[in-house]
Amino acid sequence: MSLGDWLRNGWLVEHKTSQQEISDLLALAERDLRECQAGGLSPDWRLAIAYNSALQSAAAALAAAGYRAARDGRHYRTIQSLALTIGAGIDSIAQLDAFRKKRNISDYERSGSVSAQEAREMLVLARSLKKTIEDWLKENHPKLLKK
Repeated sequence: MSLGDWLRNGWLVEHKTSQQEISDLLALAERDLRECQAGGLSPDWRLAIAYNSALQSAAAALAAAGYRAARDGRHYRTIQSLALTIGAGIDSIAQLDAFRKKRNISDYERSGSVSAQEAREMLVLARSLKKTIEDWLKENHPKLLKK
């Protein structure tokens, strides 16, 4: 499938981005990378904040490609779109999607379900994803990056 197929399925909407939007999304991702390491946070919150960082980075890639996820399944579609935007591998996407599900459980169903190790793994994944997306933007959409 392509992003165009996703658009026809109603999973995406066309979106014209800007340098400011990309800058803002990456700044949110960076903020969350810092914040998830603050003292006194539970592993649940550390994972949720690191996950949000990854989601903002993925949203920046999707916006640069000219789209945003439709309202239904927004997180899921944003994550899955990484295969079509930056060419992310199935293993990375599956890991991020597993953390999405874990975050949903800890946010909506059961506290204390995230281990410290899982929170650390999500942080590593979020850092790596942000760097990969920044590199992809430099290569494929340099006009969207502020000088």
